[in-house]
Amino acid sequence: MLTKFSDLENKSVLITGGGSGIGAEITKAFIQQGAKVSFVQRTDAEQFCDEVESEFHSRPYFIKCDVTDLNELKKAVESAISVNGDIDILVNNAANDHRHETLNVTEEYWDNSQAINLKAYFFASQFVLAGMRDRGGGSIINFSSISYMMGNSGYPAYTTANAGIMGMTRSLAREFGPDNIRVNAIAPGWVLTKKQLDKWATPESLKAHLDRQCIKSHLKEEDIAGGVLFLASASSSMITGQLIAIDGGVVMTG
Repeated sequence: MLTKFSDLENKSVLITGGGSGIGAEITKAFIQQGAKVSFVQRTDAEQFCDEVESEFHSRPYFIKCDVTDLNELKKAVESAISVNGDIDILVNNAANDHRHETLNVTEEYWDNSQAINLKAYFFASQFVLAGMRDRGGGSIINFSSISYMMGNSGYPAYTTANAGIMGMTRSLAREFGPDNIRVNAIAPGWVLTKKQLDKWATPESLKAHLDRQCIKSHLKEEDIAGGVLFLASASSSMITGQLIAIDGGVVMTG
């Protein structure tokens, strides 16, 4: 059972990548809070919406969108606003942690990686900020990763974007704090989504990562949702420009 944050009821929430993996769990978490949820996803997510509606008797508003196409992204934000009102809470979650080697990275690959993992975060934020300002405030929650803090190899374009997300988070928090708009980041550890299990998890890698954690349990999607709800709610009303690592204690921030 998730903690109930009564102030999230009827809030307009937009989530990027909200139909699969961690994003899907975040969508369900806000639906359970009584929020009005819109999400964008590149692939079809109507079946997921059907499942959510069947379980919780409330349907999220799905907008098919490639977040790397800024025209599509802007139209998606406008569509979400037309259905659920100006965005109170933006969750920038869509990302691609595809593995790659530095010597094989082309300019096209680099640009595409930054487009989905960093550029889309900035412009999604830009597209909702005016409405948040008019409403007297809001909360933006950006997803980073502990991978850049660990100095992980195997996906340098991705870790570069993750470090950039934190710089952007702090700058936006400073710029828009006077408008009562809070901007924070969450850095998950290794969450064992279906994608991770299918592509990269091996018994050896899982054991090695668990050995690094203080808490000896593998992370699941629902372990991340509570932190998102907290940063979205008035319970964190004086928290901005911060990073919360939800990783079982692999890295220590501060």
